[in-house]
Amino acid sequence: MRTAYREHLEAYASDLRVMSETVRAIMSNATTALLETSLDNAEEALSLADSLKEIRERCEHRSMELLALQNPVASELRQVITSIHIVEDFNRMGALAKHIANTARLRHPREVVPADLRDTVADVAKLVDEMAELIDDQLISPDADLALEVNRVDDQVDALHRFILSTVTANDWEESNRAAVDLALVGRFYERYADHCVNVASRIVFLVTGQSPEDYADQKTIQI
Repeated sequence: MRTAYREHLEAYASDLRVMSETVRAIMSNATTALLETSLDNAEEALSLADSLKEIRERCEHRSMELLALQNPVASELRQVITSIHIVEDFNRMGALAKHIANTARLRHPREVVPADLRDTVADVAKLVDEMAELIDDQLISPDADLALEVNRVDDQVDALHRFILSTVTANDWEESNRAAVDLALVGRFYERYADHCVNVASRIVFLVTGQSPEDYADQKTIQI
């Protein structure tokens, strides 16, 4: 029975990695659609977003099976509960990336991002992909210290998000109000995507240590 349980647990972990890779692909296509006014990439992002629902439902079914099969030991229960929360974070990340793709498709063939903000938005996109890559790696080989690196990158995303907002709300903004709203929303979508990466990293810290990221960081400080 324990062997069957471990096999179910490993299959669940494999589904999480597939979900993570799919979410990252959705965001990659959405970003290309946004910055290169590519309708093909927007459609690819939306198609991948639709496939995410199937993976999510499979993960939900697996979690119910795992909890119902037999009484899991503490470490296994922690893995199942952590995975349930990560699935929800990935689902939200996919939805946020889908919003970006929808924005690009809605405005096509017009550009959403004006020339003076292209580099900034590209930098934000690069940072959130770096965060997603860190998460991807953590699902394969969890490490609490490396997981916390996501917070450092998130600080940079927050700073760029503030810059985008200050630019589109400045008195010297020369683009339309609609363009300002689009960019404010796009910036928010990237920022929230990054926040969910932080959530996943926090859950990985809990999975590895049984502690919250704050308690784990405090413990490391005391040890130093």
